Amino acid sequence: MNYLPLFFDLKGKHALVVGGGDIALRKLRLLKRAGVFVTIVAHHVSDEVRAMATDQEDQVIVGEYHSALVDDKVLVVAATNDNDLHERIHFDAVERNVPVNVVDTPKLCTFIFPAIVDRSPIVIGISSGSESPVLARMLRARLETLIPAGYSRLGQLVGRFRNEVKARFATVNERRRFWESVLEGQIAEKVFSGRDEEAEALLRESIQAADPEHQIGEVYLVGAGPGDPELLTFKALRLMQQADVVFYDRLVSPEVLEMCRRDADLIYVGKKRDDHAVPQEGINALLVEHAKLGKRVVRLKGGDPFIFGRGGEELEELKAHGIPFQVVPGITAASACSTYAGIPLTHRNFAQSVKFVTGQLKNRKEALNFDELVHPNQTVVFYMGLHTLPDLVEGLTSHGKPQQTPVAIVSRGTAPDQKVLTGTLETIVAQQQEAQLPAPALVIVGEVVSLQDKLAWFGDAVIEENQAHALNMAANRLQK
Repeated sequence: MNYLPLFFDLKGKHALVVGGGDIALRKLRLLKRAGVFVTIVAHHVSDEVRAMATDQEDQVIVGEYHSALVDDKVLVVAATNDNDLHERIHFDAVERNVPVNVVDTPKLCTFIFPAIVDRSPIVIGISSGSESPVLARMLRARLETLIPAGYSRLGQLVGRFRNEVKARFATVNERRRFWESVLEGQIAEKVFSGRDEEAEALLRESIQAADPEHQIGEVYLVGAGPGDPELLTFKALRLMQQADVVFYDRLVSPEVLEMCRRDADLIYVGKKRDDHAVPQEGINALLVEHAKLGKRVVRLKGGDPFIFGRGGEELEELKAHGIPFQVVPGITAASACSTYAGIPLTHRNFAQSVKFVTGQLKNRKEALNFDELVHPNQTVVFYMGLHTLPDLVEGLTSHGKPQQTPVAIVSRGTAPDQKVLTGTLETIVAQQQEAQLPAPALVIVGEVVSLQDKLAWFGDAVIEENQAHALNMAANRLQK
């Protein structure tokens, strides 16, 4: 390493900042957040810089720098546009063994300011050793999104109870296991959800119980989205990273599974047409069983768990057994797949409402209220409708939906091999018979589909050859 990262307690110490402009202001903000008393010297001091001198021991000097100003300081920052002055400040500081930072001049620095992620008491410093400060700032921005602001309150909560835990648990290993259960379990999740009082009460109970090994676990019902891992929410990713066991569906992509904690047990409980790896009742029982073993359980579902995902049934079972749970929404397939296909679900010129409907009829075609689905100025999205496509088309047209209504099939939406097939209610069945797009797929019905050729931006927007051939086949059948 070119630099040794250290954290210094500078509260109540004195520092010198030479400069009165924007660059000096950025450094002053950091110093004041750390509780430093500052002496500011410059020929011109901006109002913003002057406003940073808020403590009684702070000082603003409008005038010349001189070497005596370095005396009794714990560090010096030079932030002017005068290179000769910077050389003098560096010499004076080094001669007195005072750390010095000359902004944008690494060779004159004995310390550097890192890019900082502040979740006090948790603080993360990122440095490129002045080689690439832009890259360091980019990494900071990424960490800012991955580390919720709630970590600050969680760190403060832990600090308040540190001595109690030390008194309650005899060994370092016992304390470590206890804090792991706190920081990766229900208590932390309550803090992240803004339920700080509940978190503190639960932490008190856990300390008094003094038996973290036998605490009940928790179930996280997590929407995995349509398949593209970049569409996961931050909360989904965080819970996936701390799960002990993950139960996942068929629609959860391998790329999303790769985001789970490396040593988590991954258990497949997916379903497809006429093939259920584990019945729903069995899935419910597995969630309860593993939670009662004290494990953190993620139930990972494609799309959103509350939209055709049977999430409500699973939560009812957990509630009946007193298992704590959380639900993390995911981007549902209708929204994601239509977006990636270039089909807006609503548009003021074409559709003022949208309906999500299951197309998995199971000989219950009458269960669909087609009268509600044929209204004009409306988009209808059928989930799991690929294998019942002829029945859906017949139901819509027999209830008055015009045969020329545009239709799209979006197969494997958001995946690199996404395919989109467009046609009309009159032609789409023949087109799909020819194209044989695979499941999972959505069927979108409505005038908004006509915008797809203009707005398509991802994947194969149209299967041109198959579409043309299928249209000819359909036309020939109609003539016969």
